[in-house]
Amino acid sequence: MSVFTPVSEGQIAGWLKGYSIGTLAALEPIASGIENTNYFVTTSQGRYVLTLFERLSAAELPFYLELMAHLARHGIPCPAPIADLGDRYLSSLNGKPATLVTRLPGDSLSNPGAADCAELGALLARMHLAGRSYGGYAENPRGPKWWRSAAAEVRPFLDSERGARLDAELRFQAQHRFPDLPRGAVHADLFRDNALFEGGRISGVFDFYFAGVDCFAYDLAVCANDWCLVDAERDRRLDEPRTLALLGAYHAIRPLAAAERGAWAVMLRAAALRFWLSRLHDLYLPRPGELVKVHDPEHFGQMLVLRAAPGAPAPWIA
Repeated sequence: MSVFTPVSEGQIAGWLKGYSIGTLAALEPIASGIENTNYFVTTSQGRYVLTLFERLSAAELPFYLELMAHLARHGIPCPAPIADLGDRYLSSLNGKPATLVTRLPGDSLSNPGAADCAELGALLARMHLAGRSYGGYAENPRGPKWWRSAAAEVRPFLDSERGARLDAELRFQAQHRFPDLPRGAVHADLFRDNALFEGGRISGVFDFYFAGVDCFAYDLAVCANDWCLVDAERDRRLDEPRTLALLGAYHAIRPLAAAERGAWAVMLRAAALRFWLSRLHDLYLPRPGELVKVHDPEHFGQMLVLRAAPGAPAPWIA
């Protein structure tokens, strides 16, 4: 669990007076996430999620909050930001930018099957289509520019083998950019623990705070690298039935272009690189926090080795 900025019941009770959602009934820290401080907030009128932003500034946050509001209005099951009495989605709590959003029903899946991956693919396609009418713009905050700066920061901590692997992949990615691929607002962090299921259907997707404008195929690759593994603990190759279910359900709603197929293997490597780098950064350059969960970087380090191997299969729909 990650709680960088503790909040007491008294503090949140006072803060809630700026909203018309009733009085505090319960406050519970959320046992996931590594970037922000999150609490479940139950009031006399409903259930919500409180987020205190540890990394993003108040000036950066409107893109994400307005995107969530836009998607929710278009039927995507994502958290809807709650406006305070001043009609603002964003305020301040304990010196940090803070927001309150609706709490979604359901539970995350630790071992999704092909049907679950198909459900995800269909939802992702609908989300990409709905996002096309969103007017906000922000670059992918964990895109190539960030890769280079993060690599410079973590390189002194790496042994020669990992340093060489990192440098080689950065060179490869610099030679393979795809400015003409279909692009738009992407989630860019839609792991299994950022989706909720209820009755076999996706009941919610959340944690949009790494969203930005990037290739839709990259968003698919991020999902495939987490949802479609042969075994998330021991075998990081892509499971073909689950990968094809993800891609096929997506393609049925937003048809994938031939150029996206040509870029697929590179996108899988880019997605592995991004999360290897972020986990290395969290491990070697952690921020102080009350309770901080750090994930093993080598999960994605070894995945990158597999994705970059000569002749590595990248399953794709026919």
